[in-house]
Amino acid sequence: MRSDGSARAPLALKIAALGGLLFLHLPLLLIFVYAFTTEEKSYAFPPPGYTLRWFSVVWERQDIWAAIWLSLKVAAIATTIALVLGTCAAAAVSRAKFFGRDYISLLFILPIALPGIITGISLRSAFSVMDIPFSTWTIVLGHATFCIVVVYNNALARFRRTAGSMIEASMDLGADGFQTFRHVVLPQIGSALLAGGMLAFALSFDEVIVTTFTAGQQSTLPIWMLNELIRPRQRPVTNVVAIFVIAVTFIPILAAYYLTREGEHTAGAGK
Repeated sequence: MRSDGSARAPLALKIAALGGLLFLHLPLLLIFVYAFTTEEKSYAFPPPGYTLRWFSVVWERQDIWAAIWLSLKVAAIATTIALVLGTCAAAAVSRAKFFGRDYISLLFILPIALPGIITGISLRSAFSVMDIPFSTWTIVLGHATFCIVVVYNNALARFRRTAGSMIEASMDLGADGFQTFRHVVLPQIGSALLAGGMLAFALSFDEVIVTTFTAGQQSTLPIWMLNELIRPRQRPVTNVVAIFVIAVTFIPILAAYYLTREGEHTAGAGK
C-alpha cells in the first residue's frame, strides 16, 4: 500500500504489462531501425551500418509524393463528409424520440463492425451495378462509411451528456436554430467533433482493405507500401515511408485522446 492509499500492483502484473507493451511496440521500433540501415535487400540484425540515404531517396520519388497527396486528399474529404453527416445523425438520434431509434443507431454503427473485406466487396458491387467508374470519389465514399461511424459515436456521446435545457433556454430567448447551434451546441460538442474528425482522418489515411476494392488503378500511400513490400531492393524506402505514416496517424489519435479524456466534465453530464 502506497502512502496515498492506492494499492501496489503485483510484480507478475507489472511484468505482464511490460510484456504487452513490448509486444505492441517493438515491431514499430524495428521500423525506425531499418529505415537507417545500409542493407538494401534483407533485414539482417544488427544492421551492418546506418545511413540517411533512404530519406533523400524518398524525397526524390514522385510516385511516393503522388500517393501521399492522394491519401491526404481522400482523408480530408472523407473526414469532412463524416463530420457533416455524422453530426447530423447524432443530433437526430440523441434529441428525437421515435420508434426504432435504438435500431437506427445500431445501423449507423454496423459498418465499422463489419469486416473491411465485406464492406469493400459490397461497395465494389454497388459501383459496378450503378456503372460508376473507379476514381478518387469511389475511394472517398468507401472511407466515409467508417469515418461517419467514428464521428457519430463521438458526437452522440457528447450530445447525451449535454443538458437539453440549455438548448430550450436558448430557443425561449429568441435564438433561431442556427444561432442556438453556433453559440450553445457547438461549444459543447466542439472538442468531441474535433477528436472524432482527427481519428477519422487517421483511420482513412492508413486504410488498406476497403481501398483495395474501391481504388481501381489508383494508389494511395498504404496501397503503394503494400505493393513495394514484394520488391527485393530498397526495402528501407518502405520503412522511411512507414515512419511518415506513423507520424501522420499517431498525432491525430494522440490529440483525440487528450481532447476526449475530460469529456465527463461536459456541461450537463450529470443531468
